[in-house]
Amino acid sequence: MQKLFSQVSNKTAALALGTAVVLAISALAFSEKPADTPRPTVNIVLDERPIVREAAGGRSSFAPIVKRVAPCVVKVLTTTRLPVGSLFGGSPGMDDLLRRFFGIPDNGERPGGRVPVEQGIGSGVIVSTNGYILTNDHVVDGADEMKVGLQDGREFRAKLVGRDPQSDIAVIKIEATDLPAITMADSDKVEVGDVVLAVGNPFGIGQTVTTGIVSATGRGGPAGLDYEDFIQTDAAINPGNSGGALVDVEGRLIGINTAILSGSGGNQGIGFAIPSNIARAVMQGLIQDGRVIRGYLGVRIQTLTPALAREFGINELRGGALVAEVLPGSPASKGGIRTGDVVVEFNGRNIRDARHLKLATALAKPGRAVSVKVFRDGKSKTLRIEVGAPPGSEQKLAQNDSSGNRDTGTLNGVTVTDIDATARRQLHLPRDLRGVLVTDVDQDCAAADAGLQPGDVIEEINHKAVSSAEQAVGMTEKTTKKITLLRFWRDGASHFMVVDETGEH
Repeated sequence: MQKLFSQVSNKTAALALGTAVVLAISALAFSEKPADTPRPTVNIVLDERPIVREAAGGRSSFAPIVKRVAPCVVKVLTTTRLPVGSLFGGSPGMDDLLRRFFGIPDNGERPGGRVPVEQGIGSGVIVSTNGYILTNDHVVDGADEMKVGLQDGREFRAKLVGRDPQSDIAVIKIEATDLPAITMADSDKVEVGDVVLAVGNPFGIGQTVTTGIVSATGRGGPAGLDYEDFIQTDAAINPGNSGGALVDVEGRLIGINTAILSGSGGNQGIGFAIPSNIARAVMQGLIQDGRVIRGYLGVRIQTLTPALAREFGINELRGGALVAEVLPGSPASKGGIRTGDVVVEFNGRNIRDARHLKLATALAKPGRAVSVKVFRDGKSKTLRIEVGAPPGSEQKLAQNDSSGNRDTGTLNGVTVTDIDATARRQLHLPRDLRGVLVTDVDQDCAAADAGLQPGDVIEEINHKAVSSAEQAVGMTEKTTKKITLLRFWRDGASHFMVVDETGEH
């Protein structure tokens, strides 16, 4: 099977005959910054009233709703400079041979100095009057340039605020004010059978509106990833709809259209959208904190089957997640969860299976105490557990200012994580090596220009030893100095490096 995202490019259009499955979502929680750190503002409009259902039967036209929603949905145009090896799509040896034959330089430029590029088209949703736009991560992944086209014909260059591949959510921003912003609904109140509209830019032909119903909620499995909770709909979704809006009959956003399940590459009545509640949580974390951190219990779980239910003395199976293992020293262990417990409720949410427990846990903010109801020895028991953050959580050494630009602090574009036993073993790091592991470096940042690479271990920042990702974030936030001295470890030895973010050298 092939994975196909509902985005149009010169590659995805060629996959139109493949079996298509979309990306999955991830329910996420976010760590909080210190109270004295200024946060960007995003003026979200949230309407938590119940979904209006009687309006669908008595309405002869959705035109008034479309007129309100359409200006909030934009097209997202991306340009990606292709690597040298992508010129001909063949083996490196064949590429070299053809490059010499056609007289194309080794730097990948075509004759005349043109660099080969790939262009893509997707959709986005304006969620704030000051220019924040929700879209899919796969729409902007790898893009070197982004433009946003509004319904009124205006075009703006867009900047990436943040992206989260595991939830397939990205936030971009344009420099504009008084924009039409969509109202967000409480997607937890959506029910199967609700009438919905999908608005986007399929195949790049222009803004298109389709209608259908909610076919299913809480859908997991279509993409095979760890975190999935899709709204499924039969409203027509096609390549190019990615990042567009799924709205209710009041024009409120209930989901971000993400993908389709298809044998032809086009709509066959099975489309998936990321619920607005999850998209909103991811967005707020990316805008306010520049990063996302999932809640963590520290248990290994499995879905409770009828056979397992009988063995654990549960006469009436109503769902639940069976705890197969409790990791020592984890939040679950400290909170009293035991192996063999069946979790039936988490933080007020009923738990249907292991997947829903993972989602519910991920939505809980690290450091917050939640109630967990378990079934143990034939009786129910309620525990109070403080949710933790996953060991080795990655943290981006970059923050966003009020305009969505990552130009505060230092080491912008560098992502680091704590060094755990697995990383130490896989990367052959010395047992006595202390620091933080670099997991990602944006290619257009000053640290990349200076030569910092994923796999490096930062030992010191400006002559001060660093021992955790959280400490590294704090050290890069609390300075206005834009020249940073790093001591880092690579290939068995320590080195020094100067990262100059002033743009003057």
